[in-house]
Amino acid sequence: MSSLKRKEASTGGVPSKAAKTNGGGDGDRPSKRAKANKSGDFKKTNDKTDKKKPDSESNSVPATAGASTLVSRLKEDEPLFPRGGGSVLTPLEYKQIQVQAKSDALFDQANGDADKADGPEKKKKQKGRRKLDAATAKPADDGPRIESLNYKAFSTINPLEVSVALPNNLVGHLPLTSISQTLNERIEAEAEAADKSDAEDEIDDSENDGVDLQELFTVGEYIRVSVVSTEDDTSNSKSKRRIDLSVRPEHANAGLSEQDVVRNCTVMASVVSVEDRGYVMDLGIGGSDLRGFLAKKELDPSISEARVQPGAVLLCLVTSKSPNGKVAQLTTQKKQLGSLKSAATDAVTINTFLPGTVVDILLSDVSGRGFVGKVLGHLDATADVIHSGAGTSDADLEDTYKIASRVRARVICNFPTSESPKVGVSVLPHIAALTPQTVESSPDKKKRKKQEQEQDDEQAAKLPLEALPLSSTVERCVVRRVEPNVGLWVDVGISGVPGFVHISRVKDGKIDALFESSGPYKAGSSHPGRVVGYNPMDGTFLVSFEKSVLEQAYLRIDDVPVGKVVPGTVKKMLISPSGVSGLIVEIADGVTGLVPELHLADVKLQHPEKKFREGMKVKARVLSTDPEKHQIRLTLKKTLVNSDLPPISSFDDLTFGLQCLGTIVNIIPAGAFVQFYGDLRGFLPVSEMSEAPITNPEQHFRLGQVVSVRVHKFNRDRNRLVVTCKDPTSFGVEKKLALKDLAPGEIVSATVMVKNADSAEVELANTGLKATLPVGHLSDRSAAKNAAALQRLHVGEVLSELLVLDKHENRRAVTVSQKPSLIAASKAKTLLTSMEGVKAGDMIAGFVRNITSTAVFVQFAANIVALLPKQLMPSGIQNQPDFGMHISQSLETRVISVENDRIVVSLQTEARTTTNADDDAIDTKLIKPADTALKTLGDVRVGVVTKAKITSIKATQLNVQLADNVLGRVDITEVFDKWEDVPDSKDPLRNFKENQVIDVRVLGVHDARKRTYLPITQRSSRSVFELSAKPSNVKAVSAPPALTMHKIEPESSWIGFVNNRKSNCLWVSLSPNVRGRMYGMEASNDLSLVKDLAENFPIGTALHVRVLHVDAEQGRLDLSARPADAKDEIDWSSIDKNMVLPAKVTRVDDRQVVVQISKTVSGPIHLIDLADDYDQAVTTPHFRNDIVRVSVVSVDSNNKKVRLSTRPSRVLNSSLKVEDREITSVADVVVGKIIRGFVRSVSDKGLFVNLGGDVVAMVRIADLSDRYLKDWKAHFQVDQLVRGRVVAVNLEQKQVQLTLKASVVDDNYVPLSTLADFHKDQIVSGRVRKVEEFGAFIVLDNTANVSGLCHRSEMADKAVRDARKLYKEGDVVKAKILSINHENGRVNLGLKPAYFDNEDDDEDAMSVDDEDDGARLDDSDDDDSDDDMLDVREALQITGTDNDIDILNGSSDKDDEDSEDEDEDEEEGGVTQGATSGLSAGGFDWSGADLDKDIASSDDEGDADAAAAKKAKASAKRKKAAAAAQMDIDRTAELDISGPQTASDFERLLLGQPDSSALWVAYIAFQLQVSELAKARETAERAIKTINVREETERLNVWIAYLNLEVAYGTDETAEEVFKRACQYNDQREVFERTASIYIQSGKHEKADEVFQAMTKKFGAQAPQIWINYAHFLHHSLQDAERARALLPRAMQMLDKHAHVNLMARVAALEFRSPVGSQERGRTVFESLLAKSPKKFDLWDQLLDLETSVYAAEKAKQAAKGGKSTKASKADASVVRDVFERGTKVPGIKPRRAKTWFQRWAKWEEQHGDAKSREKVSARAKEWAAEAEKKKAEAEAEESE
Repeated sequence: MSSLKRKEASTGGVPSKAAKTNGGGDGDRPSKRAKANKSGDFKKTNDKTDKKKPDSESNSVPATAGASTLVSRLKEDEPLFPRGGGSVLTPLEYKQIQVQAKSDALFDQANGDADKADGPEKKKKQKGRRKLDAATAKPADDGPRIESLNYKAFSTINPLEVSVALPNNLVGHLPLTSISQTLNERIEAEAEAADKSDAEDEIDDSENDGVDLQELFTVGEYIRVSVVSTEDDTSNSKSKRRIDLSVRPEHANAGLSEQDVVRNCTVMASVVSVEDRGYVMDLGIGGSDLRGFLAKKELDPSISEARVQPGAVLLCLVTSKSPNGKVAQLTTQKKQLGSLKSAATDAVTINTFLPGTVVDILLSDVSGRGFVGKVLGHLDATADVIHSGAGTSDADLEDTYKIASRVRARVICNFPTSESPKVGVSVLPHIAALTPQTVESSPDKKKRKKQEQEQDDEQAAKLPLEALPLSSTVERCVVRRVEPNVGLWVDVGISGVPGFVHISRVKDGKIDALFESSGPYKAGSSHPGRVVGYNPMDGTFLVSFEKSVLEQAYLRIDDVPVGKVVPGTVKKMLISPSGVSGLIVEIADGVTGLVPELHLADVKLQHPEKKFREGMKVKARVLSTDPEKHQIRLTLKKTLVNSDLPPISSFDDLTFGLQCLGTIVNIIPAGAFVQFYGDLRGFLPVSEMSEAPITNPEQHFRLGQVVSVRVHKFNRDRNRLVVTCKDPTSFGVEKKLALKDLAPGEIVSATVMVKNADSAEVELANTGLKATLPVGHLSDRSAAKNAAALQRLHVGEVLSELLVLDKHENRRAVTVSQKPSLIAASKAKTLLTSMEGVKAGDMIAGFVRNITSTAVFVQFAANIVALLPKQLMPSGIQNQPDFGMHISQSLETRVISVENDRIVVSLQTEARTTTNADDDAIDTKLIKPADTALKTLGDVRVGVVTKAKITSIKATQLNVQLADNVLGRVDITEVFDKWEDVPDSKDPLRNFKENQVIDVRVLGVHDARKRTYLPITQRSSRSVFELSAKPSNVKAVSAPPALTMHKIEPESSWIGFVNNRKSNCLWVSLSPNVRGRMYGMEASNDLSLVKDLAENFPIGTALHVRVLHVDAEQGRLDLSARPADAKDEIDWSSIDKNMVLPAKVTRVDDRQVVVQISKTVSGPIHLIDLADDYDQAVTTPHFRNDIVRVSVVSVDSNNKKVRLSTRPSRVLNSSLKVEDREITSVADVVVGKIIRGFVRSVSDKGLFVNLGGDVVAMVRIADLSDRYLKDWKAHFQVDQLVRGRVVAVNLEQKQVQLTLKASVVDDNYVPLSTLADFHKDQIVSGRVRKVEEFGAFIVLDNTANVSGLCHRSEMADKAVRDARKLYKEGDVVKAKILSINHENGRVNLGLKPAYFDNEDDDEDAMSVDDEDDGARLDDSDDDDSDDDMLDVREALQITGTDNDIDILNGSSDKDDEDSEDEDEDEEEGGVTQGATSGLSAGGFDWSGADLDKDIASSDDEGDADAAAAKKAKASAKRKKAAAAAQMDIDRTAELDISGPQTASDFERLLLGQPDSSALWVAYIAFQLQVSELAKARETAERAIKTINVREETERLNVWIAYLNLEVAYGTDETAEEVFKRACQYNDQREVFERTASIYIQSGKHEKADEVFQAMTKKFGAQAPQIWINYAHFLHHSLQDAERARALLPRAMQMLDKHAHVNLMARVAALEFRSPVGSQERGRTVFESLLAKSPKKFDLWDQLLDLETSVYAAEKAKQAAKGGKSTKASKADASVVRDVFERGTKVPGIKPRRAKTWFQRWAKWEEQHGDAKSREKVSARAKEWAAEAEKKKAEAEAEESE
């Protein structure tokens, strides 16, 4: 035993104590007893404590200071002087404070002031008592005594803390933040997140923090805790000691070291993480890595896995430790943890024996008050009178335990302040077994068999509080033992559970002493007692013999029954800013309740303070109790207090029809909420408030009113209760039958009983039923007349004819009407009382029920409502306020349609609210009708078959005329009956001709706004009639019903016509009213058609479609044009290997292309499956919404994974050449074969290369290269294409090993050069390995690590002081060998430019290329890719805004002629080019100026000569630039002659030209060429940050390139983000224009349209060019001429007048050039301009250019058809000649201008005219010259005069 020793570490720390103590010793009794909770622990009403002063003696466990008033104790440390500007409370503490303040504020206010008044007197008494105790105190006994406790059991669990039962009738408090650090972090995170989402003052409850202590602990569970502080709680001016605890492992296991944790010792452990097989536990042992592991199988069945969450703490038993001592295996099994056999016999120090651990004690002393012994001969152990069993047994302790005998016991506490180490132990059975104490209720259990006993014990055992609840009175308590200065041990009649009466509880008043054998309380005496508490740790009832306690009605809030009438005393009046807000009433000693202001009296008191005063006796009734919050609510309402009706507090008290009283607590328009007793609340609907109808409950009821109600209905499961104020006995059987027989529409008589402001209450004759007559139903006249009629009514008046309008049997309500129109309709049997029999065309009488902005709701009898839309009203009232109507106005309407119990009506012209305007329209005579049978507009009715003349043919309709003054349209869906009748699917209407007369049937009036047609409710010469030309409709006897979605069935077939197109779908019309959506994949089985919907499915295309899905309620219709026998939609059950399917691209990134095969099946196409040649395996050619053909390589349906491929050999032809064969399994890999793949990952062990599917090969680091790579990871990246040879294959483990060494892979491998291969004056290339001040060390390329030194004197022609300023590690350089020493391996190099002046360029290029080839890791791949990049860059030309820059040498050249041309364009009215052309790589325009170029080219078509001249200039410029590029290549620069080929090359060039946008854009293009999309974005961001802010043009070029990048490869969100940023840093208009161009170029016309719309709103008033560009876009890109024409009026409103002429001319020019334009419209505009400005000759020039271009186009068409000139062409020629002729007649034309005009005319005639026309031009020129000479002579004569 000599090895045992005590460590110096603390064993738990000394609990911190308050600096000042107000209480006395054990005999002290608080002046006011605290309330006990459910388990019997005394708990004060408020948990607020004063802040504790720091204790210098607390050095082991940090003391947790209590908070001040309303400040949470959860805060562990708080600085004395916190820094300003922030709260000193954490979010969790702030939330806890508000939660506690809400629940306890009223009681705090009451108790606080009362206690202050009594405070000084109590303190004085306590001080004297403490002096007396100190004077009479006896010397300490040598027997056992308790000094510090830290082993406890849970007694109650509250939201913010846990009450813990301690030995010797003590109670501790475990705050939420003293459980574990992990839990604290969770709480803080959740509290901060909640604060961000909640309003500052809206904190619902602490449970919202997400941490529920009920889930972490259970009542009765044993734990080890550390006493953090013991302080006096004086929050209520009463001294009471409070014990704060902690179960943090670092506190509860304080003193334990790694070697102290041995088998069978107990530890407190917190859950760190949850693993598959168990839980990682934190033991809190400082300075050690020891962790615990609790296997799931070692978790006790009583502990659920859900409870073991991160942060939870458990008392565990150590079962073993790992060999390295870093992991302790734990268990919570009760059979081990609760067994006395589990003693820690392997302990090496006494620190192991912490509370909870079983010890083997050698007894050294036994007395009647306990025993003392030694553990392992070193550690003192003591058991007091309770835990030794002396106080609970009649047996003599000395007979039970013998000195020198051994006893197994469990440690329950330690004594950190004792001079020698000592622990307290317990031998009580429930503590030894770590189970809750139970009571045996069966006396015959000893006679049972062991097996039966175990089963019956489990059933018969009860908890002590179940056998004897708190507050119970025990008639006979027998004194068993007397503790003279402490108290009495008594028998309360519960076997095994004694009672203890503290000396202060023996009787009222003070008792001097207790004696064992004498006095009234001697052993064996019996007394009545009352249970006031129970301590589960001691297993003892706390009993009181005090008479006052025995007679007290209620000891706790739990004892107070809800609904009980109780006497009380007013303790305090609560004062608020508005007055008295409530009363605090004491109903028993220590038990108080709150009377809210609402319950002070039956009526609201104006001055409550005059009625109530403190100390006044009152009689109250208990409304509710809340023991957890320590609250009681009372009422002083006499109605409730004196009521004999039974109080109801739960659903168990409810029966149907039960009458009870309740208080109205809330009133809403629908009713009122009535509060009963407890938490029971019911709803009183407005219909149940009175027999008479009530519209506004607030006019009849008030808050706080007591109402007598009856239970109407309730639902216990849904927690719903509905009550009523109606008396069921007042409505007898006769009235019920009469109400049932009463029918809407019936004529009755009644007597006026009551008059209200808006109605009259009447009693029906013969039945006695009550009914309501609204004021609006007194007549058919205006609201004012009805109000006057109500005034004339008098009570008792008999109304002979009333119409029963509606009835509600449940509410017993009847509504009647006196409207003559309704009464007449009822007598004529036309009143609408049901939906049966109503049909279209019926005329029915009704009245206005409601009016909205778009319609009127018309009501009829029996609560039937119809819709009167605005468009079905007469036009004269549509724009009036409320359509000129009022509620309850009488109307006569016509039924239009009845569908699904929905009625649509129209307001006829005969109605009194209409005008006579329609009568004039009906009589309007038709002018030249196509059908002579039609005479007037009134003859055009729905269903009429007539004739119509086609005026124009559009893509989706025929425009027709019924007469010259009546227009109509035939929708394309109303033309064909069968698919076979369609002549051409692309042009279905080609067989129709203008002026053709066809037979049609009238369907209705076309509504252009809603794209539908409506019934004819009014006629106007402006109306456009909807017609049908279907042969079946024309021949039918009557008009067919309109097609609706309700009539369409899934899988039905229809003829559909395309009426709109989107990027991914088509909109197809089935009828004028019905259209559906067809996704692109459903348009055709031919992918070539699906790829371009706009091109292959023009507007008007006919499709034979079938219905996939229809949802009439939502208005959704999905269609498909794929054949009906096509395979069903692919899903995971039908997809199979080797299937070739169409798919739509949904996402593209650097690594894969994600495609969607169907709605449920989608998958990626990885680089390895993109192409048969991996060199072509890049994702950049693919874009979102592309349609591709894919092949299924493999399918995993269970995990919903599919491998797809777009290899041509799979999807097109299997016989195609395959450069890189497909690998699907390891079996396809052959050892020795050369294979290529993509790098999957770069790890510390090497490379992992994807060969196909799940086949991954590993390349060891040693197999990466033949030469040494210092930083080998920098040479490889994910998705890099590599080429290697297979060196090993393991089929069982599915492993493949590759080597990338060139010596193994390359058959033409050239060994690395050595020092012997070099000679003096040789030119070499290399890379800087290290740089010092004196020079640089250079490693030569393609060598076996041969390096040399370049001294700083050999670096430049000028002196270099520090080489580090010129070069850095990794720089690529070209050097010359100055000297070489083969013996010592030294090489001296030179970098001076002069060394390379005389070098031959071709030889140098070849040398560099050779060296580069040897230096690469993967020669073949890099060579190919470099060649590709070189080819691309040779084709790339970066064009900025101001200059053209060759990316190879950075030279620039400015062409003045181009500038002049641009100026000329502006003068001639051409479109100003917003931006110059930019980099185009593979069709990728970087400047976004394509739109400008298109517009400019379209505007310059007329001037062929000018265009040719510009072409010549541009060609010459390109040749000049190419020649300059060849001449200006810098052959002595630091880069190779081939220009920048790698990223490092670009980086070095950018060091010299950081502001060059051309170089940056080229760098971005380079990154895209190598499929580095992410790096391309990074480069763009770098460019934006690097280029100087003054270089606005350069920055703009980069922004535009960045926009191009995101539009082409990014998403709509990324493109939008870059666009917004670009607008912030550049000219916004410029950015808008470029963005529109980019969207047009990429085919995203919808996006371009949105940009143009935004541009017109933002800049439309400043720039006419924006409107012109927008119109050009609408004409040419969208081919929407109507929208383009609508722009002109808007533009002219926003622009200044001086811009109108040019704008109109440009728009008119578009009409000539647009494929959907109207030349006649364009001519009309020019004619109007020339009429206003005939001398503006530039307009004549523009018109002439347009007419000549039209003529030339017609001639070209005729020539293409091989035809000759026709009459049409002659007419065209005459149009051109007419412009020439009129131009010569312009007054005031100058001779020079006239000469040019005639020359142009003559030249045109030479090309297109004949001899006669040429002679006419000559004659006309001479005639003009003669007239000009004559006018000149006359002018000179006038001047001379």
